[in-house]
Order: sequence, then structure tokens, then C-alpha cells
Amino acid sequence: MMSPHWNLAMNIEPSSEGLALAHCRQHFLLGPRGPLFPYRLLQAQGLPVLVEHMLGSFDGGPVRLLELESPVEVEGCSWRTLRQLMLESDAKTFQLLGYATQIGTWARQHRFCGSCGAPMMLLPGERAMHCAQCEEQYYPRLSPSMIVLVTRDDEVLLARSPRFAAGVYSTLAGFVEPGESVEQCVMREVREEVGVEVRHLRYIASQSWPFPHSLMLGFHAEYAGGEIVLQPEEIEDARWFSLADLPPLPSKYSIARYLIELYRARRLGFEEPLLPS
Repeated sequence: MMSPHWNLAMNIEPSSEGLALAHCRQHFLLGPRGPLFPYRLLQAQGLPVLVEHMLGSFDGGPVRLLELESPVEVEGCSWRTLRQLMLESDAKTFQLLGYATQIGTWARQHRFCGSCGAPMMLLPGERAMHCAQCEEQYYPRLSPSMIVLVTRDDEVLLARSPRFAAGVYSTLAGFVEPGESVEQCVMREVREEVGVEVRHLRYIASQSWPFPHSLMLGFHAEYAGGEIVLQPEEIEDARWFSLADLPPLPSKYSIARYLIELYRARRLGFEEPLLPS
């Protein structure tokens, strides 16, 4: 779809050259060559741009994000969701699009000050929105979340959300609540979603996850007791699976897939997978 050679940076001189992404509510505009367009070409389309943000560089030139008010039609192009593009892109492309989505979501939600309601301005040299009226500043939002693989010897506890693709099972996940640690969140979410208790929590790795702006903190945990009882508004099915007979799994770019494949490799003596970027 595109070369993966890009760098996250803000200190790039603005110009009318370079490339741009058109984004609206986790959808990207796609042309015949993918989601990156010449900046001048998008400028000439008269798109309903809410804000522009510099994302970084691509093959030595600047890359901008155009956050649109609505996903308007452009001749010869179509709109695609970030989840669809995750299945079609290489890892570096997904990383770029995920970053763009998070910046676009933040920019859309912080056009006006949450304290006094005045229009916000981009703070020069920083990824921050500034209110000149009350001096508030807003940085891109990150929501800490836990994601955990619960294990029982050569079995793993996987679950299905109604939002998943047909047949796919994954690890358990949830947002950290105010006042609790990530470890407390792991135990609470597992108990709430599937009714079992866990022990021996081990932190494994983290991943930025742009749905919409999570920082996923990945754990392994051992089963400590209890029978599976589903939280119906969150989980439509959960069960124990043998490592030798796993169901369809999440995207290879997800930390959920990594946690499953890592445990499987260590238990069965396979080569360990690489952590997704």
C-alpha cells in the first residue's frame, strides 16, 4: 500500500509540498495508491477541513493530517475504516494510520476549551491545544487499559465480544478505573467479564492501540478458581481452548495475538513471536 519509511516529528518546515492523509472519525480516504495523497491534490478538492496537523516525515518530505468535518465523496476514491486497513496494511503503515487516527480524534474533540468554551489554538512547537482565554492546555489523550491472557497449563481462556469478526476469540481487556492499579484492574475485569479469579500476574509488554486512544498493558495471569460466568453486555461467549486447537485469533498486529502466540511458543517449544510495533 505504501512504503513504511516514515518518522514521527513536529519540527518540519511547513510547505505546500509533501503528502497528506484525509481522516474522519476513524475512516481514511483511499485513492488508487492508498491513503497517502499529494498535499496539493487534497488542497484542491475543497474538502471540509476542521484542522490540519503535521504528523512527521515520509521519504524525507512532510506528512500532514487533514481532519475533515464529514467524509465527503471524492471522484475515484473511497472511504475505509481503520479496522479494515489494519487487515490490509503492513505493520508500519498501520502504525502511521493508528497515530494519525489518535491525533485526528484528539484534534476534533479539542477545538473548543472544555473549561471556558473558547476556541482552541495549536501551541507552536508542541502537540498541545492552548486556550488563550483561560490558559488551559490539552494534550493528546491516552487511556491506560489492561489486556490479559488467562492460562491453565496448556489451556487459555479466550472470549468473544459482539464487536469481533465472526468466529474470532481473543484475550480479556478493560480500561483502568480511577483509583486502581493496573494489577487491580486485571483482577477486577477478569472477575466481571468471565467470573473467574486469577493469580501470579506477570507484565509482558505494551502497545499503543488507536481504538480510540488506548495504551494496552499486556499481562499473563494464571487461573486461580471459579467457573465461567459471562457478563452479557460485554461477552457473548468464553471458554477454555487447548493450545493445540485454537480458534480464529485477532490481527497479527495486535498485542492480544502476541500474548497468545508467546504463551503457546513457550509452552510448546516454538520460536517466540516478535512484539508488534
